[in-house]
Amino acid sequence: MGGAGGRIRVVKGDITTLAVDAIVNAANESLLGGGGVDGAIHRAAGPGLLAECRGLYGCETGSAKATAGYRLPARWVFHAVGPVWAGGGRGEPGLLASCYRSCLALARDAGARSVAFPAISTGVYGYPIEAAAGIAVREVQGFLGTFPVPETVVFCCFSDRDREIYETLLEKTDAP
Repeated sequence: MGGAGGRIRVVKGDITTLAVDAIVNAANESLLGGGGVDGAIHRAAGPGLLAECRGLYGCETGSAKATAGYRLPARWVFHAVGPVWAGGGRGEPGLLASCYRSCLALARDAGARSVAFPAISTGVYGYPIEAAAGIAVREVQGFLGTFPVPETVVFCCFSDRDREIYETLLEKTDAP
């Protein structure tokens, strides 16, 4: 499944195993690890990631910071702090969009040719997957329409249902 001129792919899998230049971590504001994708990335990367994150002194919601990938196949990890879903009336859509833009800008500035995103904020933060995926697809397509790097963006989904949601959105937005 592709999008933005074939530059977007959707996969179901473990983001920590993807052979891409950068992976995005759905982090919390401390950047010191947690559950879900965050915990999996920290475990796979090893103790060097936590040590580097301690020196970053956290990250604001809607922003992202970069670290090395350590034991991951990815060279970089972009730690994006998505919003906790509170019904949509507390700026959550804008904050989530900002996460994607921040990570894409980090990728562009680092020269990362490929970057993989999880579904930011859709786990314990409770953001509805359909709404979150719509924001993700819109922001990625907009960025790729303007910048040549990254060359490829992968949406790495945890479930078949999430994968189908992204694929459906990309089919709709790629229609002539």
